[in-house]
Amino acid sequence: MSIWVCGEVLIDELPSGAVVGGGPANTAKALARLGHEVAFIDGLSTDAYGVKARAELVADGVDLSLSMTSDLPMAVAHVTLAADGGASYVFKLDNTATFDFNSSWLPDPSRYKPQVLHIGTLATLVQPGADVLFDWAIMCADFAPIVFDPNIRPQVMSDRDKYVAFVEKWVGISSVVKLSDDDFEWLYPGQNPEKIAEQWLQGGVALVVMTRGADGLVGYTSDGVVEVAGEKVNVVDTVGAGDTVGAIVVQGLITDGLLNMRGSVLKDVLHRAAVAAAITCSRAGAQPPYAHEIREKLGN
Repeated sequence: MSIWVCGEVLIDELPSGAVVGGGPANTAKALARLGHEVAFIDGLSTDAYGVKARAELVADGVDLSLSMTSDLPMAVAHVTLAADGGASYVFKLDNTATFDFNSSWLPDPSRYKPQVLHIGTLATLVQPGADVLFDWAIMCADFAPIVFDPNIRPQVMSDRDKYVAFVEKWVGISSVVKLSDDDFEWLYPGQNPEKIAEQWLQGGVALVVMTRGADGLVGYTSDGVVEVAGEKVNVVDTVGAGDTVGAIVVQGLITDGLLNMRGSVLKDVLHRAAVAAAITCSRAGAQPPYAHEIREKLGN
């Protein structure tokens, strides 16, 4: 069995050059660097960008046997970095291999029985593939907990009400929801995160994790709220930091179990996530840490 990560791998065209990106791809890379068996599920183009993406994922140990090879082009994100390291995006998504999700090639969860399905970002939003993925994810939920990361991109859908409807649809089938405070504020401006998290928990979610940049992370469960501080770091950029947190949360599910992700166990996982995200922020582009780097930071 392996961890499944489903969603987009695309090319981030940064001021410094083209790099492999996409939230789900970053999460798959992070999990592989942590030493986990992870299968990435997406369409990969035969074009130069697709070859680049495939090579980098394979180099990190990500299994691409469940992905699809396509002659359609790769999706591209033009990335602009602010002075504080924050990133903004302009996307080219239509008619790409990246979003060509179809039931004819998506893997059968009853055959492979994944341990966890991590899914999110634009793949859960861009149609018609998003509806295909939703139906497929429901089948996956019979075998594995779903970790959903909406990773909000208003540049792709500016209609807030419509976006909220998409997000809440996915929340309804998920065991874990991971989002940033910026994601939350865009979706629910002026509202209380704890109240929204409580609604999601009452609806069947077991854990909500919110990243807060330099202010650390907070986890919400039916047992209450767990907070950890952020790690001090010289920020180069924040690309991939949230995806690194998602990978650590998935790792926690594997090592500790969903039902144990609360209290002191959750606090340890969130602290580890804060350390891992800080390492990612200290590097240009989405370069999550290896397991030994986190161990060294934690002193174990």
